[in-house]
Amino acid sequence: MVLGRGTRLLGAAVVVACMVLVGPSAPNGGLFGGSPPVEAARDIVPNRVMTWNICNPCDTANTDRAAEIAAYAPQVIGMQEACVRDVEAIRDHLENLHGLVYHVEYGTVLRNWGRCGGLPWNPGEYGQAILSAAPMTDHVAVEYPDGGSEDRGYMAVTTEVDGRSVRVFNTHLAHRRQESVRAAQIDVLSKVVAREDRAIVLGDFNAVPYASELTRMWTLATDTDPECRPDSTGSCEVTTDWQSKFDYVFLRGITPLRHTVHPTPYSDHHSLRTDVDIP
Repeated sequence: MVLGRGTRLLGAAVVVACMVLVGPSAPNGGLFGGSPPVEAARDIVPNRVMTWNICNPCDTANTDRAAEIAAYAPQVIGMQEACVRDVEAIRDHLENLHGLVYHVEYGTVLRNWGRCGGLPWNPGEYGQAILSAAPMTDHVAVEYPDGGSEDRGYMAVTTEVDGRSVRVFNTHLAHRRQESVRAAQIDVLSKVVAREDRAIVLGDFNAVPYASELTRMWTLATDTDPECRPDSTGSCEVTTDWQSKFDYVFLRGITPLRHTVHPTPYSDHHSLRTDVDIP
């Protein structure tokens, strides 16, 4: 019995010593893991929103995606082409590496092994996601009746931006030459946006500002970029690597203050951010 007790004590001591050396997040922490140090937390900007098609499948580390978001610390982020496991990792990195804590809701519309990995009989969920520094309520996820060549949809939540309650939508419309499909999708989306006195609509619309299928959205809201209007002669900032404006922050009953488009090596879409004033 004495020998058994001593063996157990020795084993416990070895475990404790390993935990000290390796750290709480083995194998990535401690002396052996070489994980990057936790950065000093910065404040989330309460009136800033961001939309970003994060690109899947793409050979991009989620630590890089988290760093891109943390550099601007928006109150709300709408992501498209989002795999659930990637979003969970990004959210963890935002908290553990950058001190930024977000709630999450999903608008997944399909399970796709090719895009999101997983086991053939249990592929990853794919679609949209919203991260918000404030809690979210009244979450809905809707798949469009016709997704085109791939299932598509929109999601919506009620959360806090600029200290006010606001309805936030996030969508990804059909891509390439599917104008009529996008028009039908916008018809579905615009009907629910029209019910709101103030709303923020984030997303990858896969259409340039003067595309006819966007007409209904322009009657309800304006884009954060003042140069981007269907009949504008100004210089509209592009949001993709192929020099097109596809990504929008549509504002209804909300005033834009400033916006920034940032090309990034982590996606074929640029991140688009805007600060707003909500009356």
